[in-house]
Amino acid sequence: MDSCIFCRILAGDLPSRQVASTEHTYAFFDLNPAAPVHFLVIPRSHIDNAAAVGADHGEILAEMFTTARAGAEALGIASDGYRLVFNVGRHALNSVGHLHMHVLGGQQMGWPPGVEPIRLAAR
Repeated sequence: MDSCIFCRILAGDLPSRQVASTEHTYAFFDLNPAAPVHFLVIPRSHIDNAAAVGADHGEILAEMFTTARAGAEALGIASDGYRLVFNVGRHALNSVGHLHMHVLGGQQMGWPPGVEPIRLAAR
């Protein structure tokens, strides 16, 4: 997909700072980090987002998780822990239409992640 920024990164048309690479995945540092260590893991084949994942994507998903772990180990955050995040849709602030996993670490994380206080209407 020529207009997909992650497909363009994979094609070498746009630069990235590699964290890890496998046959089916590529991991690179996020341009706008939300933690001291923040990288993305993407499949080399275009999948729109996590909602588009099907049973036939099992091998790719497994490789995304092992790539995330390898990157966390290489960057020294595996022993203290790290967070894995998939965003789907505008409310989750998914800005790139290519499946990607955020790997965040290097600091103590809060809970719940990224949730603003919800103001419920009176019933």
